[in-house]
Amino acid sequence: MASYTVLFKIILVLLSLSDSAVHVLSLSFGINYGQIANNLPSPSRVSVLLQTLNVSRVKLYDADPNVLQAFSNSQVDFIIGLGNENLQNMKDPLKAQAWIQQHVQPHLPQTKITCITVGNEILGGNDTQLMSYLLPAMQSVYRALVDLGLSKQVTVTTAHSLTILGNSYPPSSGSFKQDLAQYIQPILSFHAQVNSPFLINAYPYFAYKDNPGEVPLEYVLFQPNSGMVDSVTNLHYDNMLDAQIDAVYAAIKAMGHTDVEVRISETGWPSKGDPNEAGATPENAGLYNGNLMRKLEERKGTPAKPSVPIDIYVFALFNEDLKPGPASERNYGLYYPDGTPVYDIGFKGYLPELTFTADSNKNNVLSIFNFLIFLTVYLLLSD
Repeated sequence: MASYTVLFKIILVLLSLSDSAVHVLSLSFGINYGQIANNLPSPSRVSVLLQTLNVSRVKLYDADPNVLQAFSNSQVDFIIGLGNENLQNMKDPLKAQAWIQQHVQPHLPQTKITCITVGNEILGGNDTQLMSYLLPAMQSVYRALVDLGLSKQVTVTTAHSLTILGNSYPPSSGSFKQDLAQYIQPILSFHAQVNSPFLINAYPYFAYKDNPGEVPLEYVLFQPNSGMVDSVTNLHYDNMLDAQIDAVYAAIKAMGHTDVEVRISETGWPSKGDPNEAGATPENAGLYNGNLMRKLEERKGTPAKPSVPIDIYVFALFNEDLKPGPASERNYGLYYPDGTPVYDIGFKGYLPELTFTADSNKNNVLSIFNFLIFLTVYLLLSD
């Protein structure tokens, strides 16, 4: 009888250990899964990594069928992207419907596609023709979703860079650039009509990199600091990201809308950069993302929108070695392509070191149960 008691205790311990190895608390942020690299793990391995981390929201920059297939039955919500190069074609309702039938419908409902971003940072560029395509493309995609009976489960939006702001200080005086008003005003009306969010890619890192002598590092890294007070509202800001979000809300309000929610489709901090890229270090990246995650866990809003918890997609899952531009562009990842963390984020429960593949994870589980069987037989025979 003593052997059975010992066996029971050992089984409980092993099961609890195996459970802790594959389950962590659900993360309160989404992750951007970029693939501009030649050394990334396969989508099936990435699926294991993210599900083990309990990441429940992923944003893609395309509609890669291999990724969407790999996440079948995973309960992960996906934002998929429709590339800038497709905007002109998407003005045609028939082509928009064909795109959805090819890239969205085959994966439903096994993979949870909940949003399509039509274009990325279009209004932050210089191509006015592309800007003129943006809203018609969004409208065509939305109409196609309606016609296919998918508009209740898949919403339509686009992502903007923070450069669309003409003024951001103080936050309550936020405004869009005047030359972009002709595009943004009808886009805001579209968002209000279809109840979709206004997405912003916000990087306090850029503000610090451009003015390291004037922007306090603690202010952009969510560390203790004196902060700043909005002279109009008397609201106190202790971090730049909150100020950026509220500046966007103020700009939207200045255009007559208080019915559109702002969400952060990208934010992050590079762990490495060129010599002229101040602050791009593993230490600062760890502080930014670690402190950001702690902030998100509190489920608080911004000073101007305290009852609306901020919604964020962190950039990015992996370092991407083929991205053009300065070195920082290739070093925003939380993970190296081999699955090891780029830096210690400080949340072992959220981002444990995961270097295994789907096959090795399966083998680990099998090894545990083979050991249990062996132990059971051994104890029974020893009696």
